[in-house]
Amino acid sequence: MGDLEPRADFQPWSTQNAPPSGSLPAQIAHKIVVSEWPEMAMDMHYKLLKAYFSENRTISNWDVLADLVSSIGGDSGHFLSVVEEQREIFADAVISEHNEAINQGITAVPTVLINNVLPVPGAQETETYINWISRIIERTEEI
Repeated sequence: MGDLEPRADFQPWSTQNAPPSGSLPAQIAHKIVVSEWPEMAMDMHYKLLKAYFSENRTISNWDVLADLVSSIGGDSGHFLSVVEEQREIFADAVISEHNEAINQGITAVPTVLINNVLPVPGAQETETYINWISRIIERTEEI
């Protein structure tokens, strides 16, 4: 699939950094950024992807996550205090969204949910999405 997106910068894990122990801390970090600095949410999203896939950084480490927050213009000290005070609240929100996705039949990452009913799992070519959306439009017009 790498040839479908030549701009993707994926590096097999090759640093001295430990691989992440899980994705929950990074997802909590993103939720905190959305809550505290909503205008920086997409920047954080891209920083997390780059940190993991390109830079092989341990995005389950709170200090690494605080550094990423700082790199997008957020206050890393404030971030760490929110982590300390509200981590469980944000973790519950992440887990709830995960469970909702499972209940909708979403079991792969990435998955695009078309028309709130059709999960299209995995990386797909643009043509795949065009075909699915065209089918949905056709069926809607038949009704």
